[in-house]
This record gives sequence, C-alpha cells and structure tokens, in this order.
Amino acid sequence: MNSSGIEAEIKIPVEDIETVREALVEAGATTVHAMAREVNLLLDTGDGRLQEAGNILRLRRYGSRNILTFKGPAVYHGSVKERPEHETEIENAERMLEILDHLGLRAVARYEKDREMWLVDEISVVLDHTPMGDFVEVEGPRDRLQTAARSLGLDPSTAVRGSYLSLWREHRSRHPEHNLPVDMVFPT
Repeated sequence: MNSSGIEAEIKIPVEDIETVREALVEAGATTVHAMAREVNLLLDTGDGRLQEAGNILRLRRYGSRNILTFKGPAVYHGSVKERPEHETEIENAERMLEILDHLGLRAVARYEKDREMWLVDEISVVLDHTPMGDFVEVEGPRDRLQTAARSLGLDPSTAVRGSYLSLWREHRSRHPEHNLPVDMVFPT
C-alpha cells in the first residue's frame, strides 16, 4: 500500500518460486520478512453486507504480528488491481475478535499461506505458497508493476484477478475429486 491508502498489485501464479527468489537476490532486493505462516480471517455481518459492497475486513496473523485491514472495492487496470486499503497492527487478536463480534462482525472465512516478503526499488514482492499452488504478488506504484514483474522473469499477462478465496473456490470446483475444505487451509 502506498501513503495515499491505495493498494495496487498484480498476482501471478508461478510454477517455480525459487527462480523468483533467485531473481530477487540478483536484483539486490532486501528480505523484509522470511517465510512464515499467515492465517487470515475474513469478517462480515450475518447478511454479508461487507462482501456485497465489495469490501473486505480481514484480521491477519503473520509471524508474531496481528494486522486488521479494511479494503474497499477493487478496480482493475488491465492486470493491475487497485483498491483502497487501510490497516493497523493490533496487540491482541482475540480481544479484537470479541470487539468486532459485539459490532455484529464474525469470521466467515479462513485462508492460510506461507508468505515471504521482499523489497526492491520501492516495490514490495511477496512469495506466497498456498494449498492450491504458488503465487507472486508485486505491489507498489501502478505504473511500475508490470516492469517490476518482467524484471523478475514474470509475465504480467498471466496475472490472475480475484482474491485468494475466490481463486480457491474456483480451484475447488475444478477439483471435486479432492474433497477440498471450504476454507483455504493446509492439511493438518
């Protein structure tokens, strides 16, 4: 997210995340956060009012951090997704869930991924390992994202639209033989 409160990103599925990691090292990128499990809870009202309006309220646990994030409706500019984003770190996730519950907001979905974060020339690059495969998210100024992706050997034309949960729903429907859980979680 940039200082204006607008997130701009592209999400590209990859077969070999190690190749992207090597390209980041070659480009002189800095590791911001080593690979760690990230657990996300999406919150909404009982009637799904937030989702209906294209909004997301998410409580993320990433390593030792708890982050509450609000995202407004997404707009696409080609392969680039742009949306308002506001987030704050919170000390106690369980207490925050209690507060939100009193406001009528409850966890409606859960998704997990293992995430590693890098920074190169003011562009954030995250390497995500998910239960449905690997992805690279490139985030920063909209006009620089495609060039940044190409510099890492990625093809911006292969970027996917949608959230991890919408991609997970599509993945589940394409693979009914696997009897995958509704939430995008790793097998225990």
